Amino acid sequence: MNIKILADSACDLSMDYYNEFDIEMAPLTVHLDDKDYEDGKSIDPKTVYHAMRNGKTPKTSQASPRHFKAIFTSYAEANQPLVYLAFSSQLSGTYQTAKMIEQEVKEIYPEAPIHVIDTKCASLGCGLVVLHAAKLAKQGADLETIINSSRACALNMEHIFTVDDLEYLYRGGRVSRTAAFVGSLLKIKPILHVEDGKLIPLEKIRGSKKLFHRMLEIMEERGDDLSNQTIAISHGDDAERAEQLASMIKEKFHVKEVIIDMVGSAIGSHSGPGTIALFFLNNTNFQQPVQEE
Repeated sequence: MNIKILADSACDLSMDYYNEFDIEMAPLTVHLDDKDYEDGKSIDPKTVYHAMRNGKTPKTSQASPRHFKAIFTSYAEANQPLVYLAFSSQLSGTYQTAKMIEQEVKEIYPEAPIHVIDTKCASLGCGLVVLHAAKLAKQGADLETIINSSRACALNMEHIFTVDDLEYLYRGGRVSRTAAFVGSLLKIKPILHVEDGKLIPLEKIRGSKKLFHRMLEIMEERGDDLSNQTIAISHGDDAERAEQLASMIKEKFHVKEVIIDMVGSAIGSHSGPGTIALFFLNNTNFQQPVQEE
């Protein structure tokens, strides 16, 4: 029986990938103008960015327990293996909710082949992990291989990103007041990364011209076999700069494939317009299985 991959909308993959690899989706919720929307389904990210540029502050909430209950139950009843690769538990309660519902479902279906994995990744960093797993599933890999290889992929995923205004991340509780304040001074552009699932300020760059060059230097320092990787770039409604960064990466590292997509409504509600995020692997050797914590 084929193994199904489940992702949540915070992986920021386009629907083309969901359709091509038959990936199941659990949407996070975006609250805007007193209405609730399903991220990736019933609201367009451009709507969120337009609202933020006009001073509005959208809120988000985790994927719904009811949605997880329906998905997990259907796969448990069919005894079909399901691997859910969750958005970082340090940035959302979605993973914890999924684990709670997994336990509930397994009280009724003790042998249900449902597996919930905290990727500790975000946006297309998580998306690349999901694609890695989905490709393995499509190739007919067994469950253990998919789980171990996905964990290894997630563990070695680098997130290097910048935002136009740290105030958005501060409002959402993702960075400190001090970090947000410092970033707003003297046209300083922050570079952040993800460490153990958390957003961590890495460097402050004065002037946007130096920004991409420094991001590429970090990529060169940390990346492994970059020319043979699929690199991903997500952006907060700034396709022009995302394409510019992609061209620089292709020229410098001779990368064959760069995925570019917009930061979705849920993550974009916290990172804001103008975000540029870069994702790549610091180790491409997944021969050693990664044990569950």
